[in-house]
Amino acid sequence: MITAIILAAGESKRMGEPKMLMPYGKSTVLQTVISTIQSAGIKDILVVTGGARQQVEMLIGKTVQTAFNENYQNGEMLSSIQLGLSVKMREASAALICLGDQPQVEERSVRSICNAFLESKSRIVVPSYQNQRGHPWLVARSLWDDLLTLKAPKTSRDFLKKNARAIHYVNMNTPSVIEDLDTPQDYLKSTS
Repeated sequence: MITAIILAAGESKRMGEPKMLMPYGKSTVLQTVISTIQSAGIKDILVVTGGARQQVEMLIGKTVQTAFNENYQNGEMLSSIQLGLSVKMREASAALICLGDQPQVEERSVRSICNAFLESKSRIVVPSYQNQRGHPWLVARSLWDDLLTLKAPKTSRDFLKKNARAIHYVNMNTPSVIEDLDTPQDYLKSTS
């Protein structure tokens, strides 16, 4: 089973308000991400919370599982990935690492990444747009220990670099896999 781990623990300092709660289309940024992943056929979803935890958990209710990253203020995405993997350790064969602030990501991209994993049997599948690595990316259970033992200041980029030969790249014809919302300008651009 592929589980989706949605990283939604950041403090949104550059945005100036909680990104996950911002309106996006007929929904919010985070709800749009969850909906896209569900539409792509992934039923098992874990949202890792941190900043604005209570509002985020109220927003999504009981529709998906949540886990609170107590280290969210350190600003390290790695700690959220590690928490998500440790929660899903017993049940998933692979984890799709998703950004909670990437509502632009498309259902077809998520499906392409999952299908590439199932067909290629690669241990890491990463979307690529014009030779830039993007999100969401997928990692097989056999490599989770490598991620779980990483210590800051190492990051998931270091993990991908170390395992470069195991990566199966899926070329995308959409920049949505490399876009996220960090600043008010990013948000305005994506909603206009």
